[in-house]
Amino acid sequence: MNRITRLFETKKNGILSVYFTAGYPALNDTLKVLAALQTKGIDVVEIGIPFSDPMADGVIIQRAANQALRNGMSQRLLFEQLKNFRQTIHIPAILMGYLNPVMQYGFEAFCRSCAETGIDGVIIPDLPFADYMADYKEIAERYDIKMIMLISPETSEERIRLIDENTGGFIYMVSSAATTGVQKSFSDSVQSYFQRVSDMKLNNPRLIGFGVSNRETLQMAMTHASGAIVGSKFMELLGAAVEPTDAVTDLLKTLDM
Repeated sequence: MNRITRLFETKKNGILSVYFTAGYPALNDTLKVLAALQTKGIDVVEIGIPFSDPMADGVIIQRAANQALRNGMSQRLLFEQLKNFRQTIHIPAILMGYLNPVMQYGFEAFCRSCAETGIDGVIIPDLPFADYMADYKEIAERYDIKMIMLISPETSEERIRLIDENTGGFIYMVSSAATTGVQKSFSDSVQSYFQRVSDMKLNNPRLIGFGVSNRETLQMAMTHASGAIVGSKFMELLGAAVEPTDAVTDLLKTLDM
């Protein structure tokens, strides 16, 4: 069974997923960061493939991606680094990357590499849902790779239900139409969006991301979904830490967990 599916079958709420950019702060830190996140009890890890034009990401992750690229990180090198990571890392792992590098690699070759290394799911923010349905859904399902789709406050109920019916794993609820970043709180309108989607009684579980960075935003996400995704705050801490374990410890203190 896919590890993402197993997680949500055994843990219905309070799930914490953490994003980090592969190859940051140093080129060979990827496995060290994974180990630190698992050791500290993080439920899901999202590994970012650095890209020169990360349209969905804010300043903190953009800077990390640029540093990782300068360090020499690439999609092929990341798969090499992950070649044997399942010998020690057992939590669900998701790759987050943009469409251009994935298409250069070849979508089926990308899914095959994900399956061979032990990646459970993929997030491609700039992959149109219609294109996924027409050209990529069958390939992803063949390799049991969960394609995680994003929804935002602007996503229609019809589109949300289509995504729910045609994807697995979980639905990534973006807190706003803006890029990733740190927020102190969620507005009333954002909370209304969370409640509206919750009231739809979707089949797939949901995780809320973009702006989760403190106890208040984490608890709000946990209230309206199965859990939360933290990215920018962890990357900020990771860049300042001596060791990845220090960054994870600092993150959990910040989130009051």
